[in-house]
Order: sequence, then C-alpha cells, then structure tokens
Amino acid sequence: MSDIVLKLSGIVKSFPGVLANDHVNFTLKKGEVHALLGENGAGKTTLMNITFGIYRQDEGEIYINGERAEITSPHRAMEYGIGMIQQHFSLVPSFSVAENIALGLKGSKISPKVDLVRKKVKDLAERFGLNVNPDSRIWQLSAGEQQRVEILKLLYMNAQIMILDEPTAILTPQEATNLFKTIKEMVKYGASVIFISHKLKEVLEVSDRITVMRHGKVIDTLKKDEVSERILAKKMVGRDVVLKILKKPSAPKKVELEVKDLWSRGDKGIYAVRGVSLEVKSGEILGIAGVAGNGQRELAESIYGLRKYTGEVKIEGETMRPLSVVSRMKSGVAYIPQDRKEVALCGGLPIYYNLFLKKPFRVPEFYLNPYLFNSSRLKRPSEQLVNEYLISTSSLNLEVKYLSGGNMQKVVLARELSLNPKLIIAVHPTRGLDVGAIEFVYKILLKARDNGTAILLVAGDLEEIFTLSDRVAVLYEGEIIGYSKPDESHLEEIGLMMAGVRKVKK
Repeated sequence: MSDIVLKLSGIVKSFPGVLANDHVNFTLKKGEVHALLGENGAGKTTLMNITFGIYRQDEGEIYINGERAEITSPHRAMEYGIGMIQQHFSLVPSFSVAENIALGLKGSKISPKVDLVRKKVKDLAERFGLNVNPDSRIWQLSAGEQQRVEILKLLYMNAQIMILDEPTAILTPQEATNLFKTIKEMVKYGASVIFISHKLKEVLEVSDRITVMRHGKVIDTLKKDEVSERILAKKMVGRDVVLKILKKPSAPKKVELEVKDLWSRGDKGIYAVRGVSLEVKSGEILGIAGVAGNGQRELAESIYGLRKYTGEVKIEGETMRPLSVVSRMKSGVAYIPQDRKEVALCGGLPIYYNLFLKKPFRVPEFYLNPYLFNSSRLKRPSEQLVNEYLISTSSLNLEVKYLSGGNMQKVVLARELSLNPKLIIAVHPTRGLDVGAIEFVYKILLKARDNGTAILLVAGDLEEIFTLSDRVAVLYEGEIIGYSKPDESHLEEIGLMMAGVRKVKK
C-alpha cells in the first residue's frame, strides 16, 4: 500500500490575467510535514484552496489515498478528512470557543451539543498543549489563541490531512515554538500536515520535505537535510537574497514623537497600556519588543489616535487630541497596522483607490473634492507605486481583497511610505511577506530613517527588532520595563524583560 495520502496531478488554475497554478504536481506522505514554500503570489494558497474545495481547478486531478477525489466544496473536503486553517480565521467573534467548534460541525456527520463539545475540547487542548478556555468569547482572545481554536476544530473533526496557511504570520516566537510542538504531536497521532510558509528557518525546523513554488510552477521538491536557508531563498526568488541587512549608525536629531504617562484600556475594558513614556527622534528607529498581548497594539493605536487614552502624545512638540486620526495624518504620521485586512484596507475597492485613500489630506489635486476620487489622475502614480513596491497584480482595477496576503501588505506599505511621513508607526510591517519582500521593506524603512524619518517599530520577531532598531524598549503588561541594545548579545537580557524581569538601572 502506498504511503501517499494526497496527490495533486497537473493542477492548472487561472484568474483574469494571472496563471496562478501551471500544471502543478504535489504529493503528501502519511505522517509527514511537507512545507510549501514560495514568494507572495507564487500560487501556494491557490493550490491549497483547490485542495480544500474553495476553488475548482481548470485542469488536473486530485487523489486521496490512491483514489480520485471530486472536491467540490470545503464540506466535501472535510468528508475526505481534509482540514485547512487559512491566514484569516473563520470564527464568529461573539460566540464562545465551544460554540464556534460546534458551529463548524453543523451539517456534518458530527452534530454534538455544546456541552459535549466543551468537554472534548478540554481533553484535546490538554493532549496537544493548546491552552484555551472553551467558554471564552473569540473577541476576547489574542490572535495566537484564535489560531488554537482553529486547530482544535480540525482535531475535533479528526482531520487526517491538515493544511496550515502561513500559520506563524501572526504569532510571537514563543507561540510559533508551541505551534511546532503541536504539529509534531498531531503527526504522532497520525495526521499529515502541509505547512505553507515563506519563513526559511521555520520551514527547516518543522518540515520533512520542502516543495518550492515560483510564478505558479513547482521549482523543486527536496528533503530538508539537503538544503540551507540560502539555497531555499535563491530557489524562491530566483536570485541571491541578502538575509542580513547592514545598517549605518543612526544620527538622531530632534524629538519627533513624545509620549508622556500614557494610559489606555484594551477591548476587555481593563488597562492595556499603563503609564508609558517614550520618545522617538528623527533619524532613529525605536523597537518595541514583547510577547503578544502586552499592550503593543493598544499603544500603537493610542499614539495614532484610534483609541481613547489619558496622558500626552506630542508630534513635533504639538499636543495631539485622543481619537483624532486626521490631525495625525495632517502632521505627517504614517501608520502600518497589524491587521491589514480589517483595519488597513477596503477589500471591495480597487487597488488604486486603496493606494490613495489618505491623499486628500496631503495631496488634494488627486481629488475632485475631499470625498470623491479623480480617477484619471490616480492611474499613473498607482502604476508607479505598483512597480516600485513589487505588487503582483493583473490590473489596478482589481479589488484589493483578491490579492495575496503579502501583496495586500505591500499596498499598505506603498500607501503609507509614499506620503513621505515625518513619523512612521509600524506594527509588524513584514508580516506575511516572503524573504525577497522582507529584504525590500527593511531597505525602505532604513532609507526612511537615514533620510530623517522617526520610526516606532512594533514587532514580535526579535530578529526583525535587532535588524532594524537603534534602541529597543521592552513592553510587559502595558509598561516599559527596560531598554536594551539591539543585538543578539543582549538576547538573554531582552528575553528576561519580556518575561517580566525588570532591568536594574546601573
């Protein structure tokens, strides 16, 4: 009996102007973790959306355990034992964990009551190390906890083929490590996992085999002990990639951002930011490190005027009012939020609209009036930004919701950085980007710093903090408990502060 549980043969899928999958062949063996690696827009997610029944292939065949399968919908895929966790979760925020899992089972062969779901969820959470309260409401959970709920849904349905699409894009390093442990446990219990990613270290850590895609085609399939990060990066991008970015020493000048005794409540009504004071000067990057859920998002949203606060926020010496985003934009503040889909973009609007949503406050000639686009004037500068920021799209008129996650992020970056801001508030700016795009974003942010822009960087990835920052502040339970130099020799010190050990002043 063959050990191949899934075989994709000659898969072709086209969208208007784009050949997303070009005669792709792919196999998944029983009990293995098979990584699917590639740039943004390489066709990885499209291929897995076909496997899960979200799309139908134009050509090609799918085999499950050696038998041809007609996968016409996600429901049909689940009947074949295939489950998928997508980049953007499909959970009902007002429902509890147990209710969401029960809802996911509705219409399937399993339709248990919520009380039975709650009990089994507790058992599964303990067995696989997925710490989540079955009675918590989804809106109360961090992104990492919500992902655990999605994994529990698959485990509850006893999915034998699990597709994880960019599962670590929203996780801290600690959460990613816990996820890898869970994946190994799932494989031990008989599951086979497809791990879609562009993070080379993670792919090498968790996978058994690696398939690299580029421009809709499979470039190669290799065992992980046959490759290195550099080899994989070159296969992904088609050129040598600089994995370590060298930066010039910073030359900070005047204070651009000053925050004094800032207090702000989180969504649960309790204080998430507790008396934070900091300053960022023009020509420097201040990195905010910390485990997710320690007030990073609330701090960034408060400074940008999206959240109520007490205390003081000054831009170039001018005091900003709470809940006044327009005043920030007029003062030259750019904002890259952590949730590009829900906060940063209007999915139903075309790309060129999204690229210029903030221009009426900075470049009025692009508008007939403050509320109406002058479309004829937007196309040429939009083309320039699409080319400059390497946004992969068939048309400027394409609704932005049809872009890959990475290309959505590039649209946000292009819009914000093209405003020539004095201050950039960047929250996870490379989340969902491939190695080539990350290299590009790092260079752009460092160029902005060198040209005198002040940058407040919030990132869960310490490697990113070390690469970009000139100073590092560690946030724990809403407080800055210490500063450190941004290099790996201070990794232990920063790790202790992230765990709540306050730095002793010398």
